[in-house]
Amino acid sequence: MSTKVHEALAWASSFLAEHGRESFAAEILMRHVLGDVNRTEMLMRLHDVMSEENESQLRAAVARHAEGEPVQYITGKEEFYGRTFSVNEEVLIPRPETEELVEHTLTLISEHFSDYETVAVADIGTGSGAISISLALENNRLDVFTVDIAEESIEVAKGNADRLGAEVTFLHGDLLHPFISSGKKLDVVVSNPPYIPDHEIAVLETIVKDREPMRALSGGEDGYVFYRRFMEELPLVLKEKAIVGFEVGAGQGETVAGMLRVTFPGADVYVKEDISGKDRMVFAILGK
Repeated sequence: MSTKVHEALAWASSFLAEHGRESFAAEILMRHVLGDVNRTEMLMRLHDVMSEENESQLRAAVARHAEGEPVQYITGKEEFYGRTFSVNEEVLIPRPETEELVEHTLTLISEHFSDYETVAVADIGTGSGAISISLALENNRLDVFTVDIAEESIEVAKGNADRLGAEVTFLHGDLLHPFISSGKKLDVVVSNPPYIPDHEIAVLETIVKDREPMRALSGGEDGYVFYRRFMEELPLVLKEKAIVGFEVGAGQGETVAGMLRVTFPGADVYVKEDISGKDRMVFAILGK
């Protein structure tokens, strides 16, 4: 007997729930195997009979997710700031809270650099390119650079930039070293660095710790290793008037803000909560 879409969807939802996964992932996987259709298109096809090929693809995808593979790596994509980004195991999956880092950075640039013809912006830790590409596409006055230590991540991000039509300069290197070595000065530095303390990684969901790249998760013994390095390197690359924006782990905001206040006495430094009310962003405004 041929299987209809709604029947396969019900099976997939139940199977994932039984294996401790969110049942709504079944819908995402169904839409993917049906040809990356939107939700409305899928609902219109609920009583259609699935092809044997599509049903086989769905069962394979559901099994992969049940075994711990993130849905985004199965479908090869994730939505971020209204755009679709390609992702794979070489990059961290973009999170909704990082959209707020992008949004507030854009707001600060508009407020403090409104009379600038171009603004030099660096995103440190390229990953999928979600931050750098979103900044470049949202404000065409920005001269956007992005740095990653992993060439594999840069290749993913370059593909996203090409497909989305973003002008971004990609640099292979360690944190701010490409700018230090070249003498390049920056107006804005933004980063979502690894910030999870090593002892907390062990208790993360297996779907995160066993699948997403460890280099994008581990912030060292206490979670602050990259922030401390930023404090050493930022003074070497920032212009007198500049903006720094960090994403931080929940509960890390005041510590990182304190680091910035010591590094840049007189700067306007503040912690900003995300939509959930957690202190997930820290900003510093220099030379106001």
